[in-house]
Amino acid sequence: MAQAATAYPHLLSPLTLGPVTLPNRVIMGSMHLGLEEAPDGFRRMAAFYAERARGGVGLVVTGGIAPNAEGRPFEGGAKLTTEEEAAAHRTVTEAVHAAGGRIALQILHFGRYAYHPDLVAPSALQAPISPYVPHELTGEQVVRTIEDFVRCAELAALAGYDGVEIMGSEGYLVNEFVAAPTNRRTDEWGGGYANRMRFPVEIVRRVRERVGPAFLVIYRLSMLDLVPGGSTLDEVTALARAVEAAGASVISTGIGWHEARIPTIAAPVPRAAFAWVTRRLMGAVSVPLVTSNRINTPEVAEQVLADGCADLVSLARPLLADPDFVAKAAAGTPEAVNTCVGCNQACLDHTFSGRITSCLVNPRACHETELVLSPTRRRKRIAVVGAGPAGLACAVSAAERGHAVTLYDAAPAIGGQLDLARRVPGKQEFDETLRYYGHRLRTLGVELRLGARATAGQLGAGGYDEIVLATGVTPRDPGIPGTGHPSVVGYADVLRGTVRAGARVAVLGAGGIGFDVAAYLTDPGDEAAVRPDVFLARWGVDRDHRSPGGLAAPASGTAPRTVHLLQRKTTKVGAGLGTTTGWIHRTELRHRGVTMIAGVAYRRIDDAGLHFTADGEDRLLPVDTVVLCTGQEPYRPLEAELRARSLAPHVIGGAERAAELDAKRAIAQGTRLAARL
Repeated sequence: MAQAATAYPHLLSPLTLGPVTLPNRVIMGSMHLGLEEAPDGFRRMAAFYAERARGGVGLVVTGGIAPNAEGRPFEGGAKLTTEEEAAAHRTVTEAVHAAGGRIALQILHFGRYAYHPDLVAPSALQAPISPYVPHELTGEQVVRTIEDFVRCAELAALAGYDGVEIMGSEGYLVNEFVAAPTNRRTDEWGGGYANRMRFPVEIVRRVRERVGPAFLVIYRLSMLDLVPGGSTLDEVTALARAVEAAGASVISTGIGWHEARIPTIAAPVPRAAFAWVTRRLMGAVSVPLVTSNRINTPEVAEQVLADGCADLVSLARPLLADPDFVAKAAAGTPEAVNTCVGCNQACLDHTFSGRITSCLVNPRACHETELVLSPTRRRKRIAVVGAGPAGLACAVSAAERGHAVTLYDAAPAIGGQLDLARRVPGKQEFDETLRYYGHRLRTLGVELRLGARATAGQLGAGGYDEIVLATGVTPRDPGIPGTGHPSVVGYADVLRGTVRAGARVAVLGAGGIGFDVAAYLTDPGDEAAVRPDVFLARWGVDRDHRSPGGLAAPASGTAPRTVHLLQRKTTKVGAGLGTTTGWIHRTELRHRGVTMIAGVAYRRIDDAGLHFTADGEDRLLPVDTVVLCTGQEPYRPLEAELRARSLAPHVIGGAERAAELDAKRAIAQGTRLAARL
């Protein structure tokens, strides 16, 4: 512990908030899990949150719960309006308290972001991300809504919560009252800023009156709206002081609205890129401040606190990835942390498509009650062939259960498709995933055999109880005349750097791999994915925060190549990318001058370049290099040989079904297989 205290003195120091003392400076930020509405969801939430409490997090903040019916995210969405509903929450609070933790309920009114016809807002202005036009609240309804927030906080206390967080950020109802573009009212709740901020101030004041001094009241403040006409720093500071005076115990700073066109938490955002925003408020208020966004390692969290950017850090997705994040930091073993890679694939993408939240690198997240890696009753000898994401997950999970595992791969290092993905600018976080798996393989004593291709004879003679084939994918032949031309190369060779593309490139195939290759080939080399100053300038963020919403003119980098991205499908290019990240990748490539062409019929490749037909017109791209990203097929030559020897292997990952670089499915499949072996 002495070593850990030296390594992370700020992160691990306690903080007293009135009658509550937090053991460290880590708050688990709010995330909607989908369990709030799921069958048996409260029992599953209890297991999920209790595991994070046991992992040492100082304070858990739940996913948002609506204070009334119109504030729900969708029809049937979770709300807390009655004592009967409060009783169901006791399963969660009691589990967290039994684990030694503390937990606050986030009160979230969706406002104009709601996906149901009864949504309401300060003004009848449709959000660009909702299909519905909201009903404008009357003055009487505004007063009733404030009381609904207060009643919800009262019920949260009855349910055993240690506090509430009032969601005043990210463009939801409270934020909509504060911001001029979404509040066009002319009564006492609109007009000048003093009137527009009355709504949140009244909520905080009346909640504090109702719950008394011993209950935590956190206010989630939109520190940087990142939308045209949003608040300025002076306005944000005025609101922070007002909610402190009204009784807030803590102010947690939020970044960006959901409709903002600037990335805030995805992988291309540098670590802690927005901590400076919270620092601008330090000293302006006396209550503790919380900062967030892309803080995913103990070292980054410690540095943010040491630099005086905030008093606490909020980690949401990093605690999906590893519930023991804090405990591992306290033990002085940060190398054991399973790091969030900021992919959004199983968390936010699931949330916005109505599925249960989970995590690409930790498929047990939100599935703790049914995906259990219990100690095995009989120790088996298991061979796993392929050290890509599926094979790594299976090998590590099986070893955790107590099996003796041998992991084979023909490559000289682990990683498979992850080794390719980590080379793409903005996806360097996959380095952390490979670091984590390497550490686990060593710690668990997995026998690792690299650089030699496993044979059916070798596996048959090995005396294994189970054989798992995770041999990945092989590129699909696109059937285009001229693919043997010297200008034609495969995506793997490009990403590994074994071939160098020319100045003019055609990328065939606009799925995830095609976008990755286009990003790799057009990277300006300015390290925007790791340098916050470059990233913020490129996307147009005002570092002085004097402009409304904190926006500035974006500065574009210079791409080193001319790249054309083509696909056979007639759908929008990139339509199959992530729900919450696809727009980022499309925007970035457009800024770099990449042309995107859909509905292509490839004709041939020759010395003149790429010949194709689009929109009924024959065209020629005079390119130096053609990169094939035209799909993959399962690679499993060992399967037939093993079955011929009466050995029945398990086939997982890309070897079972080729689907882009689908690490989420591969890791989940490998983990679930290991749980059954």
